[in-house]
Amino acid sequence: MRKCLIASILLARSCARHPVSPEETPKAFGAEIVHINGEKQVVGVGAQLNQAVVVQVNSAQGAPVAGALVRFTGVGQIAFQPDHGLTGSAGQFTTSVTLGGSPGHYQIAAITQTALGKPLEVRIDAIALGYQEMVGQRINETHCIRCHDPESTPERVSNHDNLEPAPHAFNDGATLNAMTDANLLAIINHGGTAFNKSAQMPPYGNTLSKAEMDALVAYLRAVADPPYRPQGVFYAGN
Repeated sequence: MRKCLIASILLARSCARHPVSPEETPKAFGAEIVHINGEKQVVGVGAQLNQAVVVQVNSAQGAPVAGALVRFTGVGQIAFQPDHGLTGSAGQFTTSVTLGGSPGHYQIAAITQTALGKPLEVRIDAIALGYQEMVGQRINETHCIRCHDPESTPERVSNHDNLEPAPHAFNDGATLNAMTDANLLAIINHGGTAFNKSAQMPPYGNTLSKAEMDALVAYLRAVADPPYRPQGVFYAGN
C-alpha cells in the first residue's frame, strides 16, 4: 500500500510538471514495468550516465506493450532527456540521465499505469562520485581492477578466475562493509597477510601515498552493494 502511494505521488507530481500532450496520450496500458539497461552505473557528480536507461512495459502475459506512457522521476536534481513519452513497438522507452551535483546513491523511478489507473514502478540505482572517490576509481583502474573485477573486456583481460581464493569485487558490500577503514587500509598498505587474507594480495605501501590509499577506501565505500552504512551511526527507522 505504501509503495503504491509513493508511486502515485511521484506520478502525480511528474504529471503536474509535464502535462500530457495529445500525441502523448497513452494508447495502451501494461501490467508491469521492468528495467532493461542502465542500472548501477557509476559516474562523477553532475555527469551524464555512460549508458542510456531503458525500461520496458509488459502485458500480464509478458508481451511488450507499445504506446504505454512512461515517466521518469528522481530526487536530487536528476535531469532526464526526455523525461516522459510512449513506449515503442518493442514496449521500451529510453532516456539519458544526468545525475545531480552531490555525491552518493541516486534512485531513478520509471512509472507507468495500468488501465485501472494503478501506478506501476521500477527503480534504478546510480552512483555519483565526489573528487576523492574519483581519485580512488582511477587508482582501482590502474592497480586493482585486473584481479578484483571478474569481467574481462577486449581492452582488459581479468585475472580474477586464475586466483584462489577469488578476490572480492570492489562493490561486494556484503563482505567489505563489515571491515573497518583501518583494516582496509592495512590490507592495501601491507598486503593480504596483514588481515589473515590471501598472500596473493600484494602490499601497496611503497606504491601508493596515504592520500591515495584513503581515496581507494572512499571509492570502495561509495560503490558498495548493498550501500555502506558507517558503524555506530543510527538511521531513522532502525
